Amino acid sequence: MHPAFAGLLTIVIGVGGCIAYYYFSNQFLDRVLFPPKGPNAGRNINRANMIRPWLFLAPALIALGLYLAYPVVETLRLSLTDRSQGGAFVGLDNYRQMASEPKFWEALTNNFLWLLIVPAFSTMFGLLAAQLTDRIGWGAIAKSLIFMPMAISFVGAAVIWKLVYDTRPIDQEQIGVMNAIYLSLGGEAPKTWLTIPFWNSILLMVVLIWIQTGFAMVILSAALRGIPEETVEAAIVDGANPFQVFFQIKMPQIASTIVVVWTTITIVVLKVFDIVFAMTNGQWETQVLANYMYDKLFRANDWGVGSASAMVIMLLVSPILVWNVYNARKEMR
Repeated sequence: MHPAFAGLLTIVIGVGGCIAYYYFSNQFLDRVLFPPKGPNAGRNINRANMIRPWLFLAPALIALGLYLAYPVVETLRLSLTDRSQGGAFVGLDNYRQMASEPKFWEALTNNFLWLLIVPAFSTMFGLLAAQLTDRIGWGAIAKSLIFMPMAISFVGAAVIWKLVYDTRPIDQEQIGVMNAIYLSLGGEAPKTWLTIPFWNSILLMVVLIWIQTGFAMVILSAALRGIPEETVEAAIVDGANPFQVFFQIKMPQIASTIVVVWTTITIVVLKVFDIVFAMTNGQWETQVLANYMYDKLFRANDWGVGSASAMVIMLLVSPILVWNVYNARKEMR
């Protein structure tokens, strides 16, 4: 089957299936289960209205159960078994083995380094871009350019930046921007930037900061536009300079939005995989938890330790998710 036809057929079946499900399920509910006729018509209508929301939620609940809840439970089960022993239950042995491997601690350390740097700089640059682009005439164009990396996949961004960090022999022309600048400033020989421990992790973080700055800018720009003009004008009348207006008037009013952006990027950082996989594959001390999990699951064929590392990632992400949900509900009250 031609790919274009297959895609069109998928859309037709998917959309058509959803429409058919909602139509026929409501018809069954109203005409068969609780027909609005006879002496119990009012009670039947009330019962039908109580069940109707669950008809709409059912597909989503089934999908969440199948693709989210079940994988979590199965991953937990696999993390307590050993493939080499035919899937026998081994308790916490996989977690002990994982904790004894230097690569795991390297990955955990790097993840914490990513957590310290990427959310902070992405939010800072996003806030700076949101504030400055609102003050220039061509701000909409600037925002589009800054947001554009969000439209690129992580792998695509990794390929682009790998070319920026590219290294060629000294007798060849450098196509990597980093080495071209380095040599023009008096460097003796081009450097293989991605093999320099610690600094290579920083260079990988630059890629994610470049991508996430656009996201932070869009959200924070909307928050800045929502600040009442009266408070800003009152501060200016009282003699506040632009820095005081920004840090003492605007920042406190968008603090909750800044926290949401920060925590959202934090979740992305905890799951970072594509950039590391495409640029260094975890070599030269750049390993992260998601790439460590991939190595164990698909290279070493060790589902026990791989699942254990997946559970660690989930445990690190869960408190942030719970905290975000709690704050969202608190703001809705």
